[in-house]
Order: sequence, then C-alpha cells, then structure tokens
Amino acid sequence: MKFIDFCSGIGGGRLGLEKAGFTCIAFSEIDKAAIKTYKRLFDTKNELELGDLTKINPENLPDFDLLISGFPCQSFSIVGKREGLDNKEKGQVIFYLADILKIKQPNFFILENVKGLLNHDKGQTFQKILELLKSLDYEVSTKLLNSLDFSLAQSRERVYFIGIKKSLNKIFKFDFKEKKKPNIKDFLNPNDENILNRNKYETFLRYLQNKYNKNRFCLEELLENDFLILDTRQSDLRCYQDKIPTLRRDRQGILYVYNKNFYILSKIEALKLQGFGKINNLEDKIKNIKQSDILRQCGNAMSVNVIESIAKSLKEQIDE
Repeated sequence: MKFIDFCSGIGGGRLGLEKAGFTCIAFSEIDKAAIKTYKRLFDTKNELELGDLTKINPENLPDFDLLISGFPCQSFSIVGKREGLDNKEKGQVIFYLADILKIKQPNFFILENVKGLLNHDKGQTFQKILELLKSLDYEVSTKLLNSLDFSLAQSRERVYFIGIKKSLNKIFKFDFKEKKKPNIKDFLNPNDENILNRNKYETFLRYLQNKYNKNRFCLEELLENDFLILDTRQSDLRCYQDKIPTLRRDRQGILYVYNKNFYILSKIEALKLQGFGKINNLEDKIKNIKQSDILRQCGNAMSVNVIESIAKSLKEQIDE
C-alpha cells in the first residue's frame, strides 16, 4: 500500500509504516533542518517532495492508500499557549489535511497530536476535529497511547486518530499484541563526549540550590545510582529510574548518571528512544548533523514503534 507522509518531520511515521510493509511515494515538510535529516535517513530520490502543505493543490497529488500526519503540536500542547483552532498559522493545518482527505479519499489515515488536545477548550477542539474527520466519510477511532507501552523507554502520551473509509465497513480497534517491557540500558550508550562539561556541571550545581530543589537532593546519592534519569525542568528536578520523560522540541534538559558522572542525552540516544534505532548505519547517517537539531527533531517526531504497531494491526483488521 502507498502512503504520503505529510508534516513528516524526520520520518518517525514513515519508518513505522515501512516496517509494516507500506511504501512512501511523497513527503511534505517545511523545516529545512528536518528535511536534511529526513533525506539522510531515507532514500527519497524517486519520491515527490511536496514542500509546504498549505500550498499543495490536492487535485495534483498522485493516488495513494494512506495519509499519515502529525499536525503541529504547539497549538494544543499542555505547555504551549491555549490557542488551538483559532491559531491561524498552527491549528489550521488540520483543515488542509481535511481538504486532501475530501478530494483524494484514501482508504486510511493516521493522525497524531499531543495529549493536551483532549482538554483544549474543555474538549471542544477535540470534538470539532473528530466531527470534521467523520464528515469526510470515514469511520474514525481515537485513543491516547503511550510510547512506553510499545517497547520504547520513553513516556510519551499522544492522541491517535485512525480513519477507515466507510465503504470498507471496518472500524479500527486499538488491539495490539503485548510488547516487551523496555530496558533503559538498551537505549543509553554512555560516551565520554557526552559527559556534562565543567560549565554545565556548575550550572547544574546551582540549579540544585534553587528554591525548588534546595535540601531535596544529595549530590553524592544521585551519583551513586547508575542510569538514574534527571529531568532538569525550569522549576524542580524530577528523577526517573526506568524511563525517560517525554522528549521535547523546545527544551532539552535530560541528564543521566553513569559511573559517578552526569551525561547529557546524545543524538543517537534520542533517536533510539523514538524508535529510529531500526535504521541501518544510523550513526553514520547523522554524523554531520548538529546534536541540538536532532534533539529538537526527536521532540517533534512520531514514535516509530507506535505507528508500526498501528499499521500492522490495521492491515490485519482489513484482511479479516
């Protein structure tokens, strides 16, 4: 089955679909740094590069079986301003996607958004989007899923919309085989290059003495605990033993402990936490891409394992 990867980012959705046997024929993205990473990770030479979603004429698109897209998180995120469907630059993306669905009528779609969408405007935004998608002649199923439940050591809750053309007489069920529980050690590779440098170490020590953290933590005790995860939030420090908190696009403040040192999260570790470890020669493909770019892009990406599981389940349910 053929799909088009809209708002593709660095291709988390694409990789998940490819692992389930789908074929990408085109992609759409406006972030130049994300496009650079995408082209390093995937062979796109025989595919259409569609550019800005808002400038696409759906009539000119080739036929395809499945549409996949995130739609910008910033409008609906818990940490962002509560703008949503009234934000002309961000929230409107869903309407461009709806136009494509209306005109091209692919059999399936997979859409992803942040957990904050569920409560935005007391749930009205979510309901409006759901009604819009259903009005396009699709049966639509939705569920909040956590990447942690799909063998990734990252707690990342996202809302998924799965649409199936009504003419196929199927309704998608979120029914997945039980996954292996992730082990944080499989995702972290302590490397001397990523030990917290002196300046950042001193900044961290001052952070431990701020009004939120003072007298809450003992530095020596923190350093005794290999693979302890530290989330240096703007206010208080939070610690995790067996998982990474949600990777974020705008602020990367995750550290971990190993052999009495603090490490910053590396770009290869961030990619693995989103499921990109399935790509062959991953380290070589990203070696010339800035760490800050990869960390930001991972904070914006879909989790590969979740999309792969959805796609495999979708195929099985259609074949029943």
